[in-house]
This record gives sequence, structure tokens and C-alpha cells, in this order.
Amino acid sequence: MSHTEWWASESFWRKTAIWVTAGSFVALIFLTLDSMSAITAGSTRVPAYSVINHRIDYVFDEKRNFQVPVIGVEEPLFDQTLTEAEAEALVSRGKLTTQAKNCMNCHTLLGNGAYYAPDLTKAWLDPSWGSKDVREQMMVDFLMNPQDRLHNGLGRRMPNLGITEGEARATVAFLKWMASIDTNGFPANFTPIDQSDPPADDASAANGSPIPQQGG
Repeated sequence: MSHTEWWASESFWRKTAIWVTAGSFVALIFLTLDSMSAITAGSTRVPAYSVINHRIDYVFDEKRNFQVPVIGVEEPLFDQTLTEAEAEALVSRGKLTTQAKNCMNCHTLLGNGAYYAPDLTKAWLDPSWGSKDVREQMMVDFLMNPQDRLHNGLGRRMPNLGITEGEARATVAFLKWMASIDTNGFPANFTPIDQSDPPADDASAANGSPIPQQGG
């Protein structure tokens, strides 16, 4: 009668499979909860939805060796300060709009999607929108009627998706919120729009106010 070593027995491997499966399941639950806490709005790297009430900029961090988001002064979207609940509702509608219009069929959002069209993760800070003073309305106009826009006239063109003004404004809110997320340097080689305010003298000149002269 042959003798089977304990480590080669069927019962040993059956029990081992059960324990490994159970352990993996517990680890999966732990990792899921840990990931959810890290990607939930209001966490360290994912700001609350009300961040759309503030200026968002990207500054190079020498320690991390890439640009990181910086939440600045109050700068409400469409000049309207929203509560957290109102901001969440607006951003959520924008997210649902990008899903309903299947934007990821051409674009990339937070690393997901296609690479046919430009990445949208930091589209809020794309210099192609011009100055920060006209950016919001330009983005809304583009989303509603992209075929009429100059920078959509060559190469890969975005079709008219029938986006309403309400959906367009919500989508802009979603893009602004998404730009505030610390994506650990993704996408790389990103050049953000200039968010700095002009010096006081330049601002006075732009507004038509006389520039004060220095006394002799």
C-alpha cells in the first residue's frame, strides 16, 4: 500500500485552495475600501465638488518632478458661487452628459477612453481656449456648436452631438472639477493656461483707468 505525503494529499490542496480564496477575498475587500476612500470626492487627491468655486492652476513640484494642481482664490464658475450640494448636482450632470454622448469613444478622461481626440483630464486649463476671462463661454459655445469653431476646422473634427446649453455648462463644470484632481502627473508634458492676474498697473490700463504716476 502506497503512502502519500501530506503535502501531496488531495485534502491538503483542497483546504489550501479554500484558505487562499478566502484570504484573497478579504484582501480584495480591504483594497476596494481603501481605493474608494482615495478616489471619493473630498479626499486628499480628489477635491470636493465645490472646488469649482475656486481658481485651479498647475504648478511644477520639484520634489515630485511633475505639475500638481493648486486650488487658489475664489473664482466661481459662470460667476455663480454654489453650495456643495449644488456643485455636486452640476458636476454629476456634466459627468452623465459625457457618458450619454459617449465622449470616451474619442477622448480620454482620467486615463480611460480612446486616443483619437485630445485628452480631457485637464481640458479646463488648455491654452487653446484663449484667456481665462473668455474660456467658460468659449467652451460652452464649442460644445453646443463645434462645427462653427476655428480650431475644429482641420484634422480630427468633433461632430455636433446636440448638446444643450444646460448640458454644456454642466460639462464645463465637470471638466473644471476633473482638472482639480491630483492625477500623479498624468497626462505628461501638459502646458496649462496662464492663470495669473496682470499687475495692478496693467489691469488699470486694460480697464481704461489712468495709471497713477510716481511722484518726483
